[in-house]
Amino acid sequence: MVVEKLSDSIDLRRELQTLGVDSGGVGILEDKGTSHLIRIRDLHVGAANILKQDALSVGADLAVPRGTVTASVPRVDVLLIATERQLQQLAKKEKAQPFGLKQLSSELESFCRLPNTTDVSVMGILNANDDSFYHASRFQGTKAIERIETMIGEGADIIDLGGVSSRPGSVAVSAEEELNRLRPIIDALYEQRMYEKTKLSLDSYAPLVIDYALERGFHIVNDITGLADDEVARLCGSYGATAVIMHMQGTPQTMQENPTYDSVLHDVEVFFKERIEKAEKFGIREMILDCGIGFGKRLEENLALITHQRHFLRLGKELLVGASRKSMIDALSPSNSEERLAGSLAIHLKAIEEGASIVRVHDVKEHVQAIRVWKALQG
Repeated sequence: MVVEKLSDSIDLRRELQTLGVDSGGVGILEDKGTSHLIRIRDLHVGAANILKQDALSVGADLAVPRGTVTASVPRVDVLLIATERQLQQLAKKEKAQPFGLKQLSSELESFCRLPNTTDVSVMGILNANDDSFYHASRFQGTKAIERIETMIGEGADIIDLGGVSSRPGSVAVSAEEELNRLRPIIDALYEQRMYEKTKLSLDSYAPLVIDYALERGFHIVNDITGLADDEVARLCGSYGATAVIMHMQGTPQTMQENPTYDSVLHDVEVFFKERIEKAEKFGIREMILDCGIGFGKRLEENLALITHQRHFLRLGKELLVGASRKSMIDALSPSNSEERLAGSLAIHLKAIEEGASIVRVHDVKEHVQAIRVWKALQG
């Protein structure tokens, strides 16, 4: 007899199939092997006591603070611990319960059977401006085309072209100036039909520039303002483009001036829901969500958003994370932008583990290699 302790992060479905478990059993056992930790804030104390008993009745549990049983406080924060199957059963139970538990049941259902994919796309960054925070991402003219070809050869699935810096405190430029920087590169990519070799993304929120790029083979609009401008939303809808909806508190000029949140996961999710609804009204069918690491967030909020990416999967969209060489790495391990590759890899692999399926990076080759190794380790 041989006994082996397996990692909690293995592909359980594949392991069960390898054992020869029948298809029905695979589904049941996979559910049991999926665990959920769900924090519920500001819950009515009566609801907490009911939820505690209902959780125990299905084999789950609810961590509650002292005084909950005696109802010494009117509202409490709690932590639900449940497997996939237990969560499904509990969600059904709460549909008939009082104190807001019927609403909670819908929230719990949204976390059931979250997608779990190992398909990861690498988005390579290229900047046509000379003030981006990482100088090695700056290219113009024929050098830009050469760099794009290099990134494609290294395994980039998407190329993200930008002409304006969005680093904290950056200086805004006119749409005309932005287009002047980008036009030669966009035209060269179009003439060489580069859009047939890779997906082309434009990092911009200027309608003038977006219209020019979408007319010439670009299919993704990476908008750091999250479709704040109706005209950007209209262009995405009319061209059938994919919109990357990013969250940012404030503007690049003001975003790091004491950003505050009641709950960063909740606040960002509310923003996403509002902008998804707006996008749908403008006929946008394909959307990607980006929580905006470093855009109006302190270190603790950046860490929370990366660690809990899976929270946003219930919105049914692909998740993009772009933390490449950002200053949050310096806050954790003092460095400059030239020394943050290792930190970038660590953050992005964690984000992928938590459900992100696109990473926006300066270092394509290294990320492609790291992701391939990570996939192998997942089994």
